Amino acid sequence: MTSQVDYECSNNVAVIRLNDPASLNALSVPVVEALQSAFERASAEARAALICGAGRGFCSGWNLTTTSPGANGPFDAGLVLETLVNPFMRTLRNLPIPLISAVHGAAAGAGASLALAADIIVAGESAYFLQAFRRIGLVPDAGATWLLTQSVGRARAMELMLLGERLPAPRALEWGLINRVTADADVYATAHALAADLAAGPTQALAMIRRAAWLAAEADFATALDTERDMQAKAGATGDFAEGVKAFFEKRAAVFSGA
Repeated sequence: MTSQVDYECSNNVAVIRLNDPASLNALSVPVVEALQSAFERASAEARAALICGAGRGFCSGWNLTTTSPGANGPFDAGLVLETLVNPFMRTLRNLPIPLISAVHGAAAGAGASLALAADIIVAGESAYFLQAFRRIGLVPDAGATWLLTQSVGRARAMELMLLGERLPAPRALEWGLINRVTADADVYATAHALAADLAAGPTQALAMIRRAAWLAAEADFATALDTERDMQAKAGATGDFAEGVKAFFEKRAAVFSGA
């Protein structure tokens, strides 16, 4: 794993930290490859994951110094998306554990997509989200067009993408793009507490909840009903469901094992 991505797992919470403050944690081929490996590891050994950034910002987007047009033949700006970024974003979509993002400073370009792909997004008061692709003649990527349109609607998504202006965290909360805004100093602690709470939850049921929610965003109502039926049958067969019901009748907090 590259030194630009740190990984640690404690008490069933995997913390994945972008760690290249000099570039504001910009993405590159090695960084995305390391993120892919980190999330695969988290899926195997953790019950919740937290993504955050070191230094002054969350992620400034793609590092243009590593990918740019050259003089030697045609340049395919979509190739790195097809072979690397899009498969990674599908990995996030299909995670078997909940994902929390802790955003401070800039979350720009593909970095914004990385933050917004989380199940719960916690941002500091001074954080902002930015789609600046238009300023270099490119199209929003890493799922931004879908994530923004699904979260804030077509009109506001168009404004963010066409104008390329900063969206401050308080307004992002007002628009329904993120879940919580905290003091800058409290972002990580707040996000980690949420991840710890989810890591102590019924892991299989939580995995099915996030899977059903992603599918519902892509499906019609009848299909969503069928998905809920199928997943409920699976959830009802887990040990955590049995523990939850037992705890309910015993008037105590359930102790979920993830089984």
